[in-house]
Amino acid sequence: MEIKLATANASIPIPPAPDALSRTTYPVIAAISFSHMLNDMMQSVLLAIYPMLKLGLHLSFGQIGLITLVYQITASLLQPLIGLYTDRRPMPYSLSVGMGFTLVGLLSLAHASSFVSVLMSAMLIGMGSSVFHPESSRVARMAAGSQPGLAQSLFQIGGNLGSAIGPLLAALIIVPHGQGSAAWFSLAALVGIVVLSFVGHWSSQHGASFRKRMQAHTGNGLSRRQIGWSLAILGLLMFSKFFYMTSLSSYYTFYLMEKFGLPIDAAQLYLFAFLFAVAVGTVLGGPIGDRIGRKWVIWLSILGVAPFTLLLPHVNLFWTGVLSVIIGVILASAFSAILVYAQELVPGKVGAISGLFFGFAFGMGGIGAALLGQLADATSIETVYRVCAFLPLIGLLTAFLPTIKKT
Repeated sequence: MEIKLATANASIPIPPAPDALSRTTYPVIAAISFSHMLNDMMQSVLLAIYPMLKLGLHLSFGQIGLITLVYQITASLLQPLIGLYTDRRPMPYSLSVGMGFTLVGLLSLAHASSFVSVLMSAMLIGMGSSVFHPESSRVARMAAGSQPGLAQSLFQIGGNLGSAIGPLLAALIIVPHGQGSAAWFSLAALVGIVVLSFVGHWSSQHGASFRKRMQAHTGNGLSRRQIGWSLAILGLLMFSKFFYMTSLSSYYTFYLMEKFGLPIDAAQLYLFAFLFAVAVGTVLGGPIGDRIGRKWVIWLSILGVAPFTLLLPHVNLFWTGVLSVIIGVILASAFSAILVYAQELVPGKVGAISGLFFGFAFGMGGIGAALLGQLADATSIETVYRVCAFLPLIGLLTAFLPTIKKT
């Protein structure tokens, strides 16, 4: 609301003083990104020790896929519900609780001696993720100011760096010292609980102001039908992205070991390079979307990766490493743009949209892991990459997304 200062001849409008949420709050974004790094680093330990679990517990590729399915589905089913609930009843200190679930899951995984106990550990780790992601994404949007794409990218970079560091630390710690050494990663959860308690305090102070700002910007020029179709298209694009990403995150080490005869530790280094490339792509997608438009980023990242995925199954080890890095950079740039685009489609429902899309991402990853594991058992691991190479062509659906008017 403007205040007018009366003078002898005219009234001079004085703009309202900016509140704390009108500026980008980088310390809060840094804290939530750091916590995201810890969270996803701990969760990536589960993926990184798949070869050890497969050999030690005599698991099939199908069982490996089921472990990922339980982990991903646990997260995907709960995240939208938690996001919807916290839109109505904010729970800023739930971030520390989510980290606590991950801590217990890691301790359980370190002592798991059967397939069932591994599944239970995966479920606890998935629950930690389901609590952490919707609320932390809301905090990132709350601290974003006028740069929501940048804030989501910085938030995501933490998670992707954690996913990249996890397999590397697993190769250095768990592979030489055994499954029980996974318990050491729970120390990171304790650090995360402390950091997130401060983030929760900041969020509780600014939550009411943030909700008022979101309620004041509810128009985007689109009908409910357009919004529904747009969300459906975004879902198909997410399916394309995360099905393919799962083929690399869950089975890339097996592919390298089977096709090129690499040992486990060398294959883990290739996985680290891919996941690090994913982190780079993630940090690029958000700010580029702020500048040129999120629809253009979605075009380039989903459809633009298709030539490289089609080449990957037919090249030698050197070019496999190069192409996987290129694919990681390009494909990862999509998520921040898709998430912020969806939040702009349904303003005022940041938690629900964040939970829905994070949950959908986890769900697609879990279903993809299970189906691709069955395909690998029935045919070969190389067949998985020949089939998945065509998924990015779904990016053609981006043509049907509307341009959102800025409010």
